[in-house]
Amino acid sequence: MDKKELIEEDLKYIWRPFTQMKSLEEDINKPILIKRGKGIYLEDADGKKYIDAVSSWWVNTLGHSNKRINKAIAKQTKQIEHVIFAGFTHKPVIEFSKKLVKLMNNKLTKVFFSDNGSTAVEVALKMAYQYQVLKGKPEKRKFIALKNSYHGDTLGAVSVGGIDMYHKLYKPLLFEIRQAESPYCYRCPMGCTKENCDCECLQSVENILKEEAQNTAGIIIEPLVQAAGGMIMYPPKYITKLRSLCDKYNILLIDDEVAMGFYRTGKLFAYEHANIVPDIVCAAKGITAGYMPLSVTVTSEEIFNAFYDDDKDGYKTFYHGHSYTAYPLALSVALENLKILEEMDIEKYLQPKIKKFEQELQIFKNHKNVGDIRQTGMICAIELVKDKNTKEPFSYEEGIGKKIYLEGLKLGAILRPMWNCIYFITPYIIKEKEIEKLVKIAYTALNKVLPNEE
Repeated sequence: MDKKELIEEDLKYIWRPFTQMKSLEEDINKPILIKRGKGIYLEDADGKKYIDAVSSWWVNTLGHSNKRINKAIAKQTKQIEHVIFAGFTHKPVIEFSKKLVKLMNNKLTKVFFSDNGSTAVEVALKMAYQYQVLKGKPEKRKFIALKNSYHGDTLGAVSVGGIDMYHKLYKPLLFEIRQAESPYCYRCPMGCTKENCDCECLQSVENILKEEAQNTAGIIIEPLVQAAGGMIMYPPKYITKLRSLCDKYNILLIDDEVAMGFYRTGKLFAYEHANIVPDIVCAAKGITAGYMPLSVTVTSEEIFNAFYDDDKDGYKTFYHGHSYTAYPLALSVALENLKILEEMDIEKYLQPKIKKFEQELQIFKNHKNVGDIRQTGMICAIELVKDKNTKEPFSYEEGIGKKIYLEGLKLGAILRPMWNCIYFITPYIIKEKEIEKLVKIAYTALNKVLPNEE
């Protein structure tokens, strides 16, 4: 079949995520047929190349078609592709777990495997609640989450989400939570500025805990960056102070590192910037450099030991699992990924690229519709507004992000703005010249949609 026929077959049979399917009737919105990827580039069926500025939904870290990872997969297929993870084990999962725990400084030592970020969060929520039950506190069954949060699309993960467009419809199906203010520094709910902020918004968490700590199992956060909420960034001291609150009121801190983990912020996990250790960490996306679905929920000996017993009646067993738990092919990739990152000395390797992004982003500073420029490690965001003084946002109906996305495609970059936010989450291997090229494309696309007044 030629390209046109393949696209027709796609539209005939496939229901796409986060997509109003009727919109695909327009030629401009039809899916682009990708035939190959190499490095930071994706190439379509016509031979046009695009910079993958969003790392194919934030998963790709080492670029497309990495030779070493390709080789690791091929090698593993000749040994064992999959085996039930109840009563059996395999070398890749053992080696990966040991290496991950070591990288986490042996502070969290028990690794539970699943296959996507939403499920890693489901595991954490169930684990936290059952832990409280096993400690003799079954009344501690509520969770606190933040406004503008996104933790996945399964029902438990949606329950702790805070984005109305994604979550409001399903509210009748969800369990009850308490929602605290978002640490949205550009639009501070407390009226503070970045210069005088002392995390006053954290008071909303403590107000909830004063009322309901005795009924609360834990709080879940996205560390440093609320990604799907619009790349909302906040300082590490918020997490440091939150850890103290959790200790004070005896609740668990669940750290959703699905998007931030594996060096997106410049460190293995974002919580390290705050010099704290969460009780439970969820990770996925970059865990396999974008090659295969895999996730982990990592926790402490203390939580693990609450489940550890002769358990003749099964009461203390953690009843959660999936057919592809600890999938050997994915674990072989994850292990090779960690080896590559270690050999690259990745934290040091990323520093000049982080600095280069910081420098190049200044081009947006004087644009009349740029309200805020923010960066955390390799994650960059530009928030667009109608008016800088009032911070009035563009409405959803105006479709500013979609228009910028389409202009970006013409210029050779997959930007995929979110809400009123242009952002970059590129593979780590992007070169400094490519950073210049990407930022220039984004600025040109912005000016095409919202011409700047000189």
